[in-house]
Amino acid sequence: MGLQFLLSVPAFLISLSVGYSFYDMAMNYPTHRSAKLQEKVRQMFYFGYNNYMEHAYPLDELNPHTCSGRGPDVDNPSNININDVLGNFSLGLVDSLDTLAIMGDKEQFILAINNVINSVTFDQECTVQVFETTIRILGSLLTTHLIITEWTDTFGIKIDHYDNELLSLAHDLGSRLLPAFDNPIGVPFPRVNLRRGKSEIFNKETCTAGAGTLILEFKMLGRLVGDPIFESVAERAMDRLWELRNNETGLIGNVYNLELRKWEDPMSGIGAGIDSYYEYLLKSYVLFGNENDLLRFNSYYQSIREHMRQELHPNKPDSPFYYANVHMDTGELQNQWIDSLSAAFVGVQVLHGDLETAIMHHALFYGLWVKYDALPERFNWERKVCDYSLYPLRPEFAEATYLLYQATKHPFYQYVGEAIYTSLEKYTRAKCGYATLNSVLSKKQEDRMESFFLSETCKYLYLLFDTENPLNKRGDYIFTTEGHLMRVDRFARERVNVLNKSAKPAANISHLFSCETFPRYRQQLAPFSDDFWTDVASMINLSV
Repeated sequence: MGLQFLLSVPAFLISLSVGYSFYDMAMNYPTHRSAKLQEKVRQMFYFGYNNYMEHAYPLDELNPHTCSGRGPDVDNPSNININDVLGNFSLGLVDSLDTLAIMGDKEQFILAINNVINSVTFDQECTVQVFETTIRILGSLLTTHLIITEWTDTFGIKIDHYDNELLSLAHDLGSRLLPAFDNPIGVPFPRVNLRRGKSEIFNKETCTAGAGTLILEFKMLGRLVGDPIFESVAERAMDRLWELRNNETGLIGNVYNLELRKWEDPMSGIGAGIDSYYEYLLKSYVLFGNENDLLRFNSYYQSIREHMRQELHPNKPDSPFYYANVHMDTGELQNQWIDSLSAAFVGVQVLHGDLETAIMHHALFYGLWVKYDALPERFNWERKVCDYSLYPLRPEFAEATYLLYQATKHPFYQYVGEAIYTSLEKYTRAKCGYATLNSVLSKKQEDRMESFFLSETCKYLYLLFDTENPLNKRGDYIFTTEGHLMRVDRFARERVNVLNKSAKPAANISHLFSCETFPRYRQQLAPFSDDFWTDVASMINLSV
């Protein structure tokens, strides 16, 4: 954005649920208010977590209306909406572990770890999705193991007589996921049976994100246990996906048919089905220092800008924009919707250092949140209405808001976080937890609270307001796509590379934490102007 554009402080007021004007949000966010919201988010988390432990544990999920637990649908194996995620492994407990640590609750954190060690087993007659099980369960086990063994300088938590039980569980789970990679083309099958190996249930097609969002967890697991197979299969999958892109457009498709060896759905976008593949290319470089991952990400990002970015006023500087879904081979428009998962790309842009673009991109999702008090799964940018009005408590917008605050320290983003909290508390709180919204229009609830509400949505909001949290002070951690922590340090990069049995030379990673400082004057002005916000509102038919 140009300097003149940025120096204009918006004069209009916007009706937020928190009741503040852009002028208020541009000036400051009071310390006492931040502390108050931090405590409110903590209470939100514990209302969901305690009810899960009381009414659902050791099952996987909480039904917040009936105050009961939910496990896999054993009567209907084809119910992948449930069975992809739930595997009789106490998902709600495992996925929440590092949230407890981040909130500083050592007592509950240690109790939760003991519950996992004593009750969780992966010897289950369940067919689960490799992607979901990796990011939710495997990632959490690895992070929690590292918190109590390697990262004590950050969290100050040690457990007497801990004998690497969580790492052993992670190793067992990773080994049970390996049959998915028994595929000559290198792209893993999407599902495995935890007890019997490769599954025949819906295993002919995989989305790009499902195959390309394993590298952080598998690579870290392999290095921690000293087994090269985990790193090898995950690297092979990344290599194969790169080869499957279109060489002319530089784009990759959404769904690949493993049996026919062709793209089943050639739609290319930044949302569902592809989103976290881009994220893991960039984060794999940040964490492990593989230059190829950065080169690949940069290539995709250039293609995304060239083929997907659609500006409201193409000839106007600093025009609002969205990223359209296009055909991977031609770049031609495929449909007229954006989805809620694409909000996570804002965080990827922040990590990549494209801060101004991230600020403008975030404004689109902020507008949608103001419009609906939630993010619909799909929004039709042509008709300016919801195409799919479900909101399952997804964390992507909260994540993007937190990461932008960390990058800019702009008080606007804390006000946005307060708006998110207020909407969640008003519309999704249920008898025993927080519930999915069947429709962002009617606000009718469904009896389901997915684990990512506790592991991500509450975590990002808490960190947004806990400005003194050790994580916020250090700045050398990244989050997996499920919100679990990975620390960027020489420990990760110098660890023995089990692929060639040699120690990788230490890379100079200081530049990763010396991003250009967000100018002080920008922290005291609204992040965008009157005209820009009016254009955003017109894109989504929002009255301002």
